[in-house]
Amino acid sequence: MTQTKLTVTLPDGTWIKDISSAVPDARFRVLAAMPGDRKGFGLVRVSGGGLGEVLERMSNHDALTSVELLQGSESQVLVQFETTRPLLLFSAQESGVPIELPIDIKDGVATIEVTASPDRLSILSNQLDAFGLEFEVESVKPRVDREQLLTSRQQELIQEATSRGYYDTPRECSMTELAEGVGIAKSTCSETLHRAEGKIIKEFVSELDDQPTAEPSGRTAQDS
Repeated sequence: MTQTKLTVTLPDGTWIKDISSAVPDARFRVLAAMPGDRKGFGLVRVSGGGLGEVLERMSNHDALTSVELLQGSESQVLVQFETTRPLLLFSAQESGVPIELPIDIKDGVATIEVTASPDRLSILSNQLDAFGLEFEVESVKPRVDREQLLTSRQQELIQEATSRGYYDTPRECSMTELAEGVGIAKSTCSETLHRAEGKIIKEFVSELDDQPTAEPSGRTAQDS
């Protein structure tokens, strides 16, 4: 099972492509989304500049059949919407690969993450192609189950150390106090924490290494 990060260029005619391209200072984050028979429903938070123009364009876009402002301020708005062209949702539905939320969109490009087998990813690639969605692969890595990253004892000790203030600055709890509090030897406590911290740090660094540092390769659905 692999976790794949993609950047997907949305086609003209989809509301979020048209509006995010027209208002490039605005940042769109889809917080919830659900496909229907012929429509898609979702919740989007828009932040940045040009929010008034974004709302006006949403109200007038042909692909949006319902737009409801739920919350608004000078810095961001929360909007519930209904659209006739939820192409990403349709692609996910047809391939059986759920897209992980939230989805970030800026200037017509969506960043998405999916977790699936290679066969399912291949089907998703074909569906993206069928809906006219070009994409680039940003990273591919094994899916790490956070609950399997640490042993149950390591998890419990990390949680206890955090709750007691061991990781606070200044430290609220010493190693000796932590060991006494959980009823284990100081040496055992220290070694268990060290091993757990090492796993967490290595996983964090591996995620940093997976982030793109160069220009995208330009791979599209046609290249898959």
